[in-house]
Amino acid sequence: MNSTIIKIIAAIPGIPLLMNAVLFVVQPEKVTADLGMPLLEGLARSTQLADLGALFTFGAILVFYGVFKSEGHYLRIGALLLGLIAVLRVIAWAVNGAELAILLIITEVVLVIWLVVAGVYLDKLKRATGAE
Repeated sequence: MNSTIIKIIAAIPGIPLLMNAVLFVVQPEKVTADLGMPLLEGLARSTQLADLGALFTFGAILVFYGVFKSEGHYLRIGALLLGLIAVLRVIAWAVNGAELAILLIITEVVLVIWLVVAGVYLDKLKRATGAE
């Protein structure tokens, strides 16, 4: 498979992560509503926007940097981040009475699988081109 196609496919999960990161800065009302939460007030808003914005920014950076450097382990770290979010959603439901966010969990699991597989392909691509 063409290396450019592999890199494009590997980078796709970074796009929604980056979009959410940007929206936490420019349209926080939209992104929080899309995630099923109100936009909080005062110090809680600062924490909400900074923490979630950092999470999405870090995820996007991991994906794009991993693709740029052809380093699959960065994609697997991103997958770990998203996998932890999915697991903690289930724990929030089971332990704390949160609504079970099935659609978000499924999306996160799909992205985890995508990133792990893409990371494997990036590593194979790097070995094949001799760019250790």
